[in-house]
Amino acid sequence: MSYALSIGQADQALRALAERYDIYAPKRFPKQGRFSDTDVIRYDKVERASDIVWDVKSDYPAKEVITPIQQAIFYFAEEEYRASRGRQRPILLFARPCDIHAQKIQARIMAGNGGFTDHYYARVRERVKFILMECAGGDDTCFCVSMGTNAVEPADYAAAVRFRPDGLLIKTEDPELEAAFSLGAPSDFAPEFVTENQRTVTLPDLEDKAVRQALKAHPMWRQFDKRCISCGACTVACSTCTCFTTRDLTYGDNPEAGERRRVTASCQIAGFDQMAGQKEFRSAAGDRMRYKVLHKFHDYKARFGEGHMCVGCGRCTHRCPEMISITATVEKMNAAIAEIKAGLAQSEQEVDRHV
Repeated sequence: MSYALSIGQADQALRALAERYDIYAPKRFPKQGRFSDTDVIRYDKVERASDIVWDVKSDYPAKEVITPIQQAIFYFAEEEYRASRGRQRPILLFARPCDIHAQKIQARIMAGNGGFTDHYYARVRERVKFILMECAGGDDTCFCVSMGTNAVEPADYAAAVRFRPDGLLIKTEDPELEAAFSLGAPSDFAPEFVTENQRTVTLPDLEDKAVRQALKAHPMWRQFDKRCISCGACTVACSTCTCFTTRDLTYGDNPEAGERRRVTASCQIAGFDQMAGQKEFRSAAGDRMRYKVLHKFHDYKARFGEGHMCVGCGRCTHRCPEMISITATVEKMNAAIAEIKAGLAQSEQEVDRHV
């Protein structure tokens, strides 16, 4: 069923749902942005409809509710340890189509990778229901249409919502949410999806192994050696990145009492791939950039056989302090691929002439 709710009715519905659910949505935090006198929009608990930022893309993705930047995995004291507890209450998570698609990708990695399920991911994800936030097209960094992540099926969400200045329209797909929103007037609302972005990208053709090998050595990656500062902002803001490390935090002066935390890590930071003997496989920024881009636009699909790892949210471009655009990088990669293919074709012709 679909309903039209005023601001007051929407607040009443959220209060009713909050008795059972923890409700998370994009929320504005004034004066907490990365530059002076700027805001940041990130996910947090909300109590009122007016708390939800619906007209601007969040700076950080919905994944931070399910896989926080830091989380305790167990506590230790002397000879004993205790596993951390997961969330006890179910979660309603307001998210745009790209973020819902991103969670499908995270599920393949965290809960379907070679038969191994990540316990800390699964115990939260199984409690989450999505409320689809209708998107008006995003900003000039979005390219979800190119990635095929601009639309989702009703089975992927519990309800869909369109925000308006005077209230909201909502369509429920989950009977458990029906009672809270039925106080509104009946409506014929059905969610609409973006069909065009300001930005587009051509997906690279990397099926040929010889082309892939030549691309890895292509000089285009060297431009990032000086331009990329290896801060990791792009991967922290990414909707689908899952890398993490672990750190021990001790309490007070006792080194044998504390907690082990799982902390978000980034393949773009120097030392990420460092092994025993200080060996690094990707010591230059350009090599790390190559690793990230190829993982998003080839390796993930080759591993799981379904779609690319990038959902086109554009947050990496938006957050990069050096203004490195992922779409521009992919187009440069496409130009390098075309150059490589032309060179390989010419080499084959020369071989044929000499046979």
